[in-house]
Amino acid sequence: MTVQQPSAATDTAEPADDRLPQPYEYRRTPLTEPDWRRFPGWRDVTEAQWRDAQWQRAHCVKNAAQLRAVTGDLLQDRFHLELDADQRQFATMSMLLPPHMLNTMAPDARLTPEAFTDAFLADPVRNYMLPVRSDRDPEWPSHPRAERDSLHESEMWAVEGLTHRYPTKVLAELVATCPQYCGHCTRMDLVGNSTPQFTKTRLTLRPVDRQQQMIDYLSRTPEVRDVVVSGGDVANVPWPQLESFLMRLLDLDSVRDIRLASKALIGLPQHWLQPRVVEGLERVARTAERRGVNLALHTHANHAQSITPLAAEAARTALAVGVRDVRNQGVLMAGVNDSTTALLDLCFALQGEAGILPYYFYLCDMIPNSEHWRVSLAHAKRLQSSILGYLPGYATPRVVCDVPYVGKRWVHQADEYDEERGISYWSKNYRVGGEDEPHGDAARREFVYYDPIATLPRSGREWWRKQQEAERPAGS
Repeated sequence: MTVQQPSAATDTAEPADDRLPQPYEYRRTPLTEPDWRRFPGWRDVTEAQWRDAQWQRAHCVKNAAQLRAVTGDLLQDRFHLELDADQRQFATMSMLLPPHMLNTMAPDARLTPEAFTDAFLADPVRNYMLPVRSDRDPEWPSHPRAERDSLHESEMWAVEGLTHRYPTKVLAELVATCPQYCGHCTRMDLVGNSTPQFTKTRLTLRPVDRQQQMIDYLSRTPEVRDVVVSGGDVANVPWPQLESFLMRLLDLDSVRDIRLASKALIGLPQHWLQPRVVEGLERVARTAERRGVNLALHTHANHAQSITPLAAEAARTALAVGVRDVRNQGVLMAGVNDSTTALLDLCFALQGEAGILPYYFYLCDMIPNSEHWRVSLAHAKRLQSSILGYLPGYATPRVVCDVPYVGKRWVHQADEYDEERGISYWSKNYRVGGEDEPHGDAARREFVYYDPIATLPRSGREWWRKQQEAERPAGS
């Protein structure tokens, strides 16, 4: 047997470095609270005022005039014109920005009007909290299959506000308001004030009556073990009322998990730091612990800029008084967090600095005028794969599609996927109550989700244009 010897050139050459660059370089980044005094309208606001929940609520930005009062000359007229056009033509949610949330936008911008306006327009938090007309997709602002109640939650109400969508879980919507309104809100049909384009649905029962009906239903439906208490946002429920409802849930032996949903932990953390709220949360948490019930607090952050020292303090305070977990449920959005770096930066800020578990990232739901935020299923799959291996397994978030009539599904679970036309097909493995009467056998039915049309190849976009022409009423 002859063994070939390396040539002299091979023997002496430096070894080739063909390693690919690391896709993501982790560096610990301490949280910082942006200086709110950079805004002309808040130059005299003290730290005590800033930490005060009532001051924050009283100084929420609710309209363009209030935004001008805060930003002064920093935001040029070109921004205000685009904002006004969006509010009149596209907005699904009215404007409501707590000072704390507004302060996370363009935190490092140079304070010249032109530079600040450019940075503000490019800012990822501004993108979904304060959308402007130029953000929207010019051809397809809405998908042809978009719906106001895109998940059909109200169709699944067992009683008003109580969505029984899964066999063992329910969603209790106690209130139809939030401390802040996000442009991509999946409950835009119900939550918040009406806009020029959309008149909102309203809850009709008095809160006390609605809550009583919810408790009565759960009392006679012992297969429900998991209750998500939401809205809107539980931070907008007066604490004595919320605590009373939670204690009544804890009296039900069938309830084993309670999850409180509050974007305010990120947007208005001062609420969750109020002594009366902290003391009440501890009473609920200790009662849950004695009764063997898992109590968690779920929040909603979409970018690392939103994770501030105050948000971390609120999360760690909840954990300190006995809440078992604080978890984040974000939404994948183009221009906000649709890259490996943006997602991992957020996850490390949540997990490493704030004690908040990265839990889910949802594909943006198919509400009207949301096409510019949504990403394709194919892109979501790539993102899920790209973030593996960096975080502890228990803190690696699942990227999910909330399929209408089905529920949360991991993005890799689609039964079929037509990438050309952006149509994915999904199946369901359970039935809930009498839902099969209008929809046929749910366990055998095929359910559909659609990619944003702008992400499709030319042939797919043309197919949708032809579909639109075919569906257009004659003479229109």
